[in-house]
Amino acid sequence: MEKHIVKVLATRPVTHNVKQFDFEKPKGYKFVPGQATDVSLNRTGLRDDLHPFTFTSLNDWDNLQFTIKLYTDHDGMTNKLQDINAGDELIIHDVWGAINFKGPGLFIAGGAGVTPFIAILRQLYRDGNIKGCKLLFANRSAEDIILRDEFEMMLGDNFINVLDKTDDPKFLRGHIDKQLLQKYAADDTQYYYVCGPDKFTEAMVGFLEEMGKTKDQIVIEE
Repeated sequence: MEKHIVKVLATRPVTHNVKQFDFEKPKGYKFVPGQATDVSLNRTGLRDDLHPFTFTSLNDWDNLQFTIKLYTDHDGMTNKLQDINAGDELIIHDVWGAINFKGPGLFIAGGAGVTPFIAILRQLYRDGNIKGCKLLFANRSAEDIILRDEFEMMLGDNFINVLDKTDDPKFLRGHIDKQLLQKYAADDTQYYYVCGPDKFTEAMVGFLEEMGKTKDQIVIEE
């Protein structure tokens, strides 16, 4: 199994519980937007404790990047990442397929499930190919929206936020359900990309199938 020890170059907060990590890119290391790798901390007792994270950088950047939600309610990997800063070391492994981009469509994300879409949409925007893409993004509150400014810049009115609690008319209040999906699924929408907690993904796929969407049209993490 491929293994690389890489130094963290910089960290920065994205939201109150999401942190971005920039780190060294090994020579010849390649990936496709939407792909992931297994990561561990280069510390005694933790080197074999592997956890999957999706790249949010682009393949031709000089560095690699993760954008990670930190869960502090238990002593897991993301809780340990709170204390990781520039100069610390991670261990990354083989690249593997996560979300496979097939063509423009509706991206449906729940919370941190948006992370596989970040590099995909960044690449499409940079290449001038983001036309026909929409992002339907579910969160608890406005403070939980990851990379809000960047998504607004890239997608404009095609960035739709659905929040559990909000009085702001710029956002939709409630949850993503079949009716909402039908509203934002244009007749010519070819693909539906879904990522989020397991129950969220299961529900979204169920709604899409009820709408008559085929397995080839629905793209989930592999």
